[in-house]
Amino acid sequence: MAEIELKYGVNPNQKSAKVSVEGEKLPFTVLNGRPGYINLLDALNGWQLVTELKQATGLPAAASFKHVSPAGAAVAVPLDKTLEKIYFVEGVKLSPVATAYIRARGADRMSSYGDFVALSDECDEQTAGFLSREVSDGIIAPSYSQAALEILRKKRKGTYLVLQMDPVYRPEKLEKKQVFGVTFEQERNEIVIDESCLEERPTINKEIPAAAKRDLLIALITLKYTQSNSVCYAFGGQAIGIGAGQQSRVHCTRLAGAKADIWYLRQHPRVLALPFRDDVRRPDRDNAIDVYLGETPEDVLADGSWQRVFTEKVDPLTREEKKEWLATAAGRSVASDAFFPFGDNVERAAKSGVSYIAQTGGSIRDDNVIETADKYGIAMAFTRIRLFHH
Repeated sequence: MAEIELKYGVNPNQKSAKVSVEGEKLPFTVLNGRPGYINLLDALNGWQLVTELKQATGLPAAASFKHVSPAGAAVAVPLDKTLEKIYFVEGVKLSPVATAYIRARGADRMSSYGDFVALSDECDEQTAGFLSREVSDGIIAPSYSQAALEILRKKRKGTYLVLQMDPVYRPEKLEKKQVFGVTFEQERNEIVIDESCLEERPTINKEIPAAAKRDLLIALITLKYTQSNSVCYAFGGQAIGIGAGQQSRVHCTRLAGAKADIWYLRQHPRVLALPFRDDVRRPDRDNAIDVYLGETPEDVLADGSWQRVFTEKVDPLTREEKKEWLATAAGRSVASDAFFPFGDNVERAAKSGVSYIAQTGGSIRDDNVIETADKYGIAMAFTRIRLFHH
């Protein structure tokens, strides 16, 4: 049996912690740093996610994991000028794997703070350079260029966790875990998510273009590794809003939709033109933008402390201005890890510009859900698969 001791368990008071596998060696190698319990949960879930994204799309993939759910996931679709600006890579020619990483990190920068990164392909020098500027706990990839490894080994005063995954490793079909001294055993969820999942379309509008199919697959695969209940919005080759671990599905839809709205509001001309001081760090910019786009402009105006990050006084967007901008969103895709029980999920998704939906189907209220989708001209696919993850 191969095993390694960990820094500690889920919490620092859980001192005795280790991971092990039957066999001569673990499927990953620690190239730098010392892994923790949550680090490895994020790393191994993230690795599965990016591997499946690449298999489904043929493109290099990246994920930003935080507390065993993805904050962002993406494939290497080129960025437009606006995304280059909000992702802080204006005028930079990006490698495919760097493109995927920049998209994954940019989906929800607030949630990605202190994340664990997963890459489907070799980490190159450019990707490592971008990663070196972000607050992150570690990375897993199948390989690293020598230049990339040198950069990453200097991060966090030499303690940054770097894991190399064996790309040919395949686990046993049965998986086990213990809870309160009780052992659970089940067959691994090895269901393949591809375009065949999108063939059943009960809505009047049955047209789902190639780009939307790609986005729906990205959303579904992302949900496969997101704590349930979960809903994911996707657009342009990346997740743009993930709602994880909610007891009510409509709360998942609202949470993910709110994140998708923030992602789009970051592209508003007023936000793009915010006059940040040169010495303001990226995390502080992210915090300031989050406050700037808050739901209560009056409160923002009352608290002027955040204005210190700007070279001049700025006024926040009004509710009316945000509503007007969000009304221009269209072509978004949304997926759910189980069926939508009510049409209210579709109503909320429509507010964030959703044109395409993939969900399990099979609710006793399917007729109401379909009717609501038809009301907005949304094309919806019943996947007939459930993607709970716990």
